[in-house]
Amino acid sequence: MKLIFTSTITCPNCGQQKVEEMPTNACQFFYECENCKSQLKPLAGDCCVFCSYGTVPCPSIQENKSCCNQ
Repeated sequence: MKLIFTSTITCPNCGQQKVEEMPTNACQFFYECENCKSQLKPLAGDCCVFCSYGTVPCPSIQENKSCCNQ
């Protein structure tokens, strides 16, 4: 399986979308929307903002591993 390292994050508050590069060595717990400046955090049960708001889950989840090497 080929891993995908970019994901489009969609802000749940204003709908702004942006393609972002996902880190491969750590979780991204916070993300600030460029448009409305909302501070996004993972939803309950998700490990990072990509798993909650992205079109592609983080690399760890793609590999069926514990999230973010935990």
